[in-house]
Amino acid sequence: MLGTIINTAAVVAGSIAGLIIRSRLPKRITDRVFQAIGLFTLFLGIHMASKTDNFLILVFSMVTGTILGEWMDIDKAFLKFSNWLKGKLKSHGTSTFSEGFVTSFLLFCMGSMTILGAFEEGLGDEPNLLMAKSVLDGFSSIALAASLGIGVLFSAIPLLIYQGGLTLFAASLADYLTDPIINELTAVGGLLLLGLGLNILNITKLKIMNMIPALVIAVKLALIFT
Repeated sequence: MLGTIINTAAVVAGSIAGLIIRSRLPKRITDRVFQAIGLFTLFLGIHMASKTDNFLILVFSMVTGTILGEWMDIDKAFLKFSNWLKGKLKSHGTSTFSEGFVTSFLLFCMGSMTILGAFEEGLGDEPNLLMAKSVLDGFSSIALAASLGIGVLFSAIPLLIYQGGLTLFAASLADYLTDPIINELTAVGGLLLLGLGLNILNITKLKIMNMIPALVIAVKLALIFT
């Protein structure tokens, strides 16, 4: 879990730095930086989605996972949790709290480095990928916090839980996780990032959180068919 702990610390440090410089940056600069992050997210999503070796697994995972997530309404529960945190911080005037919280969590947790890095550490190797990811997330959190505020800082909580959970999951399934399974999991994460990129660029507003069960479906299908 060392890699995840360092990654979380990097997000916290970057978010604090972003909050400090937030009032000193012109809005047009933070807006452009945010657009750059959106474009990079689209690129990363396309790159990850191309990892699939079976399009049927990919589409069935997305459709089934989205139906399950919509039934559970994960997005509503996640927003309720972020609003609860917002209330505890008495930041009712900060309209971007929930957006920063959800956007940052998805950006930090849906990347291929999250999945592969957690598996790398969970399978007993040195957390080299998570160390590299920590640097990237640290800089990203500066830009995100400068644009969206304190919600970015609190995204470190679900980051720690999710990425740490993946590491423990990988450790418990070390004998079953093969490259094809990791590829399908990465591909689904890529499609989720594509949706997130569209949201960041204000092209549309997809409920990405309600699609997250697709990751679990992808693993199960890959275990059966690969």
